[in-house]
Amino acid sequence: MKLPSGSLRVRVYAGVDPLTGKRHYLTETVPAGRTAEREAEKVRTRFLNEVDEKRSPRTRATLNQLLDKWLDVADIEATTRMGYVNKLNKHVRPVLGKLALTRLDAETLESFYASLRRCRDWCGGKAYVKHRVQGEHTCTAKCRPHVCKPLSASSVRQIHWILSGALSRAVRWRWIAVNPAGQAEPPAPPHPDPQPPNPADAARIINEAWRDPDWGALVWLAMTTGARRGELCALRWHHLDLAAGVLTLRRSSYLDADGELREKDTKTHQQRRVALDPETIEVLRELHGRYIERLAQLDADADPAHYVFSPEPDNNRGYRPDTITQRYGRLATRLGINSHIHALRHYSATELINAGVDVRTVAGRLGHGGGGTTTLRVYAAWLSESDQRAAGTLAARMPPRPVTPAQGTSSSSPYQVIAAELREQIATGQLRPGDQLPAVAELAVAHGVSVGTAHRAVALLVAEGLVSVVRGRRATVAHPRDERKSKRMDAAT
Repeated sequence: MKLPSGSLRVRVYAGVDPLTGKRHYLTETVPAGRTAEREAEKVRTRFLNEVDEKRSPRTRATLNQLLDKWLDVADIEATTRMGYVNKLNKHVRPVLGKLALTRLDAETLESFYASLRRCRDWCGGKAYVKHRVQGEHTCTAKCRPHVCKPLSASSVRQIHWILSGALSRAVRWRWIAVNPAGQAEPPAPPHPDPQPPNPADAARIINEAWRDPDWGALVWLAMTTGARRGELCALRWHHLDLAAGVLTLRRSSYLDADGELREKDTKTHQQRRVALDPETIEVLRELHGRYIERLAQLDADADPAHYVFSPEPDNNRGYRPDTITQRYGRLATRLGINSHIHALRHYSATELINAGVDVRTVAGRLGHGGGGTTTLRVYAAWLSESDQRAAGTLAARMPPRPVTPAQGTSSSSPYQVIAAELREQIATGQLRPGDQLPAVAELAVAHGVSVGTAHRAVALLVAEGLVSVVRGRRATVAHPRDERKSKRMDAAT
């Protein structure tokens, strides 16, 4: 077809659009000139070959239409789907949603990623007021000038993989010939850097959590098993076999789009059996005993399907995962420890690896897929330390379990005896500021107690500001200025 400008428009029928049901054509305009007819014939031949070889796009669909269709047919877990939808609605659809798939290329995607890394609100460098209320209103202090805040590299990578999955399906449906996300480069992944609490901090966390024995049992189980917070929330009594010392993790709790508590398979869609040490078994026996006592007061019957951890007296409802996160966060803040609930999972993994347990066994306890690939990638930094750290089991590394208020606390507990002896040596000058304390293993042998009990004694002195601890080094007597600083920190918290 010759246009009034002298240019030639090439138009080839390419079938029926699967979305609209209308006839679909491949079109291209060749500029006017002496060779226009020859170039137009080349374009026509190329279009015909693409149609014959089924390499031509079958639709003029936009990215929004593809995402709608893909989300409709993709087999995605509920929690994963919610994350996808939130990211697409907030970051992708407002910017690229109306763009035709045939116009989406690697350059466009990489420019999009770069813009998100500059400002997550896609401001384009323009100043404007960010209103907290839509429509006409009287501005308050909440209506503030926009300040650019970049989207994290991990979030941009997640957006890239979401788009890559949708565009890969579009290639399979022959909506487009090539996946442009496969040619685009997302931000590089960061180096794994888990930050588990050290043994001294772990002892302080356990002691603080045990003010409520039921909450202390949850924190203890998170440390010893490395279970995810959702798995702990979904744990029921029939998942425990205390006689055999085995815990079975089958389900995981999550919140749906309406904020309702639901359950699903574990993250890897596989149940796993985790062996329990004798001390953890005793913790769970006492937890079950308190559960039975509460039911007797309520004149209710025990049910194996009741939750192990519950905010209700009869354990008929499990915790919300975000409640666990928030409560643990408040606990860590009170202690002045920079930690989160997932760090207890890191603690379990690093202590097992440092104790010489093989990576495949650690991966099995944590529920990592790939036969330990994830475990090795994330926790490889600790493998070189395993030859230098004392071998043993995780139970030996755990701090002693605090007694419940009902059992009473004796001032002559073994860890308090050790702490009192060291405190006297510091007071009398036998141990001066900067001197190293005896190794924990030496204290344990000298007093005939476990390594964990000796750890707890040192942790008590650390809390009092008499001892300083640096990860990987032996504890030392604190200098007076360190003691004053510790007291100021305690007062602030």
